[in-house]
Amino acid sequence: MARTQSRISELDPVWQRITDEAATAVDDEPLLGGVLHACVLHHKNLESALAYRLAQKLGSGEMSEQILREIADEAYATDRTLGAAARADIVAVHDRDPACHRFLQPLLFFKGFQAVQAYRVGHWLWTQGRQDFAYFIQMRVSEVFGVDIHPAARIGKGIMIDHAHSIVIGETAVVGDNVSMLHAVTLGGTGKEDEDRHPKIGNGVLIGAGAKVLGNIRVGDCSRIAAGSVVLADVPPCKTVAGVPARIVGEAGCDQPSMSMDHLLPRGS
Repeated sequence: MARTQSRISELDPVWQRITDEAATAVDDEPLLGGVLHACVLHHKNLESALAYRLAQKLGSGEMSEQILREIADEAYATDRTLGAAARADIVAVHDRDPACHRFLQPLLFFKGFQAVQAYRVGHWLWTQGRQDFAYFIQMRVSEVFGVDIHPAARIGKGIMIDHAHSIVIGETAVVGDNVSMLHAVTLGGTGKEDEDRHPKIGNGVLIGAGAKVLGNIRVGDCSRIAAGSVVLADVPPCKTVAGVPARIVGEAGCDQPSMSMDHLLPRGS
């Protein structure tokens, strides 16, 4: 048994840690035992648990949990990058959110993580040509989580969206790997253009609460956007921008601002 558990941990340490934490949580809070077994301990892997959890959250009188779970199961079985991205997202949330103390928490409780995983299933549907179903997923994610991500948007892995109230990410937006953003962030357009009209966010970018990044502009790798800023022009890599409209106020301050989560502006800015 010990050898089997060791091999599981070696193959998938993220899932092993989640199941260990769930077992401990059952002992600590028996009243949550049914939830923990249904959401974690009855599943053989993270993909199965995610499909179940997302179906639970998004199911409604219009679309049953069973159908949504079958769709999610198909997505995870067909595209293994979805599960890999989910694992990277869990680690990102745990490492960057001081309120997250266990890998178990994003799966069970954090709507930012859950909304991103639902978007990933919707994006898979979009790439399969099943656009109406993808729009349905987008609608339910917006209704349930207050997060509106167009299924055609392209989002990397290692994403952390803290609090996740009123997040909007438009159709032609691109978000790189290891990006962190807080609540009320908009990656939107500036009018009624039909073509490529949304921001391109580089890797390792930190976007503060309430920031609006508008138009087909580029935000360079490892840059910072201060809370409440309105960004209307390209941002060079490794810079901090702030204000309305945003302007460069200094360097990013570190190699990986999205991981340090330091929102303080340079002195004198």
